[in-house]
Amino acid sequence: MKLNIQNETSRLRAVVLGTAQSCGPTPKVEDCYDPKSIQHVLAGTYPKEADMILEMEAVAEVLKKYGVTVYRPDVLKNCNQIFSRDIAFVVEDKIIKANILPDRDREIEAIRYVWNKIEDKNRIILPDECHVEGGDVMPWNDYIFIGTYTGADYSDTITARTNIQAVHAIKDLFPNKKIKAFELRKSNTDPKENALHLDCCFQPIGKDKAIIHKNGFLIESEYKWLVNFFGKENIFEITKDEMYQMYSNIFSISEDVVISEKNFTRLNNWLRNQGFTVEEVPYHEIGKQEGLLRCTTLPLIRD
Repeated sequence: MKLNIQNETSRLRAVVLGTAQSCGPTPKVEDCYDPKSIQHVLAGTYPKEADMILEMEAVAEVLKKYGVTVYRPDVLKNCNQIFSRDIAFVVEDKIIKANILPDRDREIEAIRYVWNKIEDKNRIILPDECHVEGGDVMPWNDYIFIGTYTGADYSDTITARTNIQAVHAIKDLFPNKKIKAFELRKSNTDPKENALHLDCCFQPIGKDKAIIHKNGFLIESEYKWLVNFFGKENIFEITKDEMYQMYSNIFSISEDVVISEKNFTRLNNWLRNQGFTVEEVPYHEIGKQEGLLRCTTLPLIRD
């Protein structure tokens, strides 16, 4: 398989979509990886497997409607395999295995059959000290945008997923790209003050537009850099509550077709006014785990 990912929005040809099959019982609070999941466990509103399966199948149907080749992970018993973006990501013709939370390492085995289709030289495993998840890595033509956290409390912050060592490693892997890192706001306890990944507070769409939440960025000048880069008139600013609902975590099939959650009325109306075709799906239950459409998809080939 010849991989090709230059950006977030070129016409999608092949993707790994996660699975909610056999995702296990409601976790204990101490086993949750993010504050939103904890919130729903405590409230008794944690999503049910059957509901999440239906939501993910709705996405699979949209992808197939557009002729996209859809790979699914092998089902591991009692294992949450919904968020395929966390386990690996593609830049140019290389697939990079994410060094994620150790408890989740077996998830990569479930897409081994995809990994094995790729030439050896394009399968990258970073050194152990490089922590990175695909939600923090966004190829955007000449750039690679990366969300990171460099606070002294990094090792105690379960929501800090990509460290500066990984930023440097990606820079070395892609010397022709401009690497732009963004310091993200993290909280183990408050989901409205936590940008779990870069795609939880920012995402490019179309040719030159973006969705963004200012408070997701720890350093205002980095947020302003993005606003200047895309142009204020091309940006859809989301509120704290909209970030919590995961408004920035939609998914592009092409420069003019996006998959979005059906309840994102304000965003979906804006997208249509900008000329996008919006394929609406139910994804509210998936969103209770602090991830949405971009998190559940791992693009392999775009035009």
